[in-house]
Amino acid sequence: MDLTVAEGEVFGVLGRSGAGKSTLLRCVNLLERPDEGRVVVDGQDLLALRGGGLRRVRQGIGMIHQHFGLLGSRTVAGNVAFPLEVMGVPRAERARRVAELLELVGLAEHARVYPAQISGGQKQRVGIARALAGRPKVLLSDEATSALDPETTASILELLRDLNRRLGLTILLITHEMDVVKRICDSAAVMRDGRLTESGPVTRLLARPGSELARDLFPLPPAEPRAGTTLIEVTFTGGATDEPFVSALARKYSLDVNILGGAVETVAGERVGRLQLELPGDPDTNAAQLAFLRDSGLTVDVRTPAATANPTETNPADAASREDAR
Repeated sequence: MDLTVAEGEVFGVLGRSGAGKSTLLRCVNLLERPDEGRVVVDGQDLLALRGGGLRRVRQGIGMIHQHFGLLGSRTVAGNVAFPLEVMGVPRAERARRVAELLELVGLAEHARVYPAQISGGQKQRVGIARALAGRPKVLLSDEATSALDPETTASILELLRDLNRRLGLTILLITHEMDVVKRICDSAAVMRDGRLTESGPVTRLLARPGSELARDLFPLPPAEPRAGTTLIEVTFTGGATDEPFVSALARKYSLDVNILGGAVETVAGERVGRLQLELPGDPDTNAAQLAFLRDSGLTVDVRTPAATANPTETNPADAASREDAR
């Protein structure tokens, strides 16, 4: 696979269990060593490094885990201090850095308590503070919110987004939760059977015909095209979310448009919506109507009985782009 994460962005890798997401993440800091290829972080190929050189580069890569990985015999402050001790940071400087980090993640008052005495969300905040101890440029997150309840998940995601903006931190996160992508990801990739099936800025992926990400983020009810009708899925972003395009289409062509399902949400800071519509007449009959929707800046997938699971392409370039991604 070929994956590029831009400096300062939050990049999410989505996929089901067993897709290879965690293995991919562990390759980035060489917890798993790839058999071949290159792993380049901040301009350095990690596979070319050994010993002390690799350890120094790894200090610039923080990592947080699904089940926290805290040391139960150490206090909250002791857990955050641990990597600084390993780095040989002097005691006084260590204490200042720990206090700074606990303030940053909202746990200044919990410095002297032990992990068993705090909640799951607080444990993850300790894990984040510990990962930031060495002032990393890159933060890796392996399903960091999957063990948390929805309210706590929201607070952790808000913290990660805040750290990304305040510290210029590049975040690569692994998740199977669509809400994570909706809330904080600038870019995303979909992983299946050890391969990336699509990758890029979230809003650009959502606007592409046949997007797997769009289908996953906005699941629509299963439907088969009926005889004498055209079943379409329409994706719209930005200003188009405020436009009454369904009523405009119905008025312009005197159509009875049947809305089968849909949703509008904020994704990557931009409003995005998806609708499943049924139009009277077959696709050839509705060519002008489909062109009207596309000319309005909407992405339109036409569903046919033979391709219900995979919407037909509306642009040959999009098909070629996805084939390249595969």
